[in-house]
Amino acid sequence: MDVELPALGPKDVKIKVAFCGICHSDLSMINNEWGFSQYPLVAGHEVVGEIVEVGSDVSPDRMGSIVGLGWHSGYCQQCYSCDDGDHNLCASAQPTIAGRHGGFAEYVQANEKSVVELPKGIDMKSAGPMFCGGITVFNPLMQYGIKPTDKVAVIGIGGLGHLGLQFLNAWGCEVTAFTSSESKADEAKQLGAHHVINSREENEIESAANTFDFIITTVNVTLDWNLYLSTLKPKGRLHFVGATLEPLNIGVFSLISGQKQVSGSPVGSPATIAKMLDFAAIHNIKPMVEMFDMSQINEAVEHLEKGDARYRVVLQADF
Repeated sequence: MDVELPALGPKDVKIKVAFCGICHSDLSMINNEWGFSQYPLVAGHEVVGEIVEVGSDVSPDRMGSIVGLGWHSGYCQQCYSCDDGDHNLCASAQPTIAGRHGGFAEYVQANEKSVVELPKGIDMKSAGPMFCGGITVFNPLMQYGIKPTDKVAVIGIGGLGHLGLQFLNAWGCEVTAFTSSESKADEAKQLGAHHVINSREENEIESAANTFDFIITTVNVTLDWNLYLSTLKPKGRLHFVGATLEPLNIGVFSLISGQKQVSGSPVGSPATIAKMLDFAAIHNIKPMVEMFDMSQINEAVEHLEKGDARYRVVLQADF
């Protein structure tokens, strides 16, 4: 469809889309799984492209910059979180694909604060998923002070998990992958896992009791969370970035006795995204992507919905 974008605000930029990843969150919004989708909906929030127009208050130097845009297109810039640099926690943050049109398009507009320039060494074609999938698994490393000496685990080796393995390995940690797919075991090791545990085998999980300082779960299904809590060391943390919709069934005594923690986090702030990109460039971390032309978007969405993607799908502009 043809859409007339609103006039560019004084602090906004207009991006000509070159590439845009398809995230599972796009599917959730398309299918209104979270209950706040507005139609017609133009999804797409893993955008990479060139700034081709700037608002009156934006430095002209930003023209021509190659940038990425993720889940947020703007922030209030005046709340406690914004003042503290935690823009991703701003209660008034504007989602890129809710209340406005996203990156499955020729152009997308956003507040200049929410777009981050790609550093040298980051490939444009595969960079899009870093602005949602990548930052989602990188952000907790910054927020919770994960140490290189920590033993860590990743639950789910998919669009998020395959990036989590790479980041944690480069961070210096001893990394374990929990996966229900035996076919992914070798690939998980190539991506950075030192050990692989079959999450369908309860005895294998039990054998890892009292092992991990930090577990990050990237899945959106319900698992036996008490079983995974048993694999944490005292003061260990079970951290959620996968948006499981069912309430967590967790026994409080396992938390109390081991002083364990359960937490969750969203995407990161623009400053953290910039740090992630620098870290990824240094360590050659990138998502594994499958490319489709933008005109093949229906096939690409179906491919992702079937669970056939290994591991991220990226659309290439062919306008």
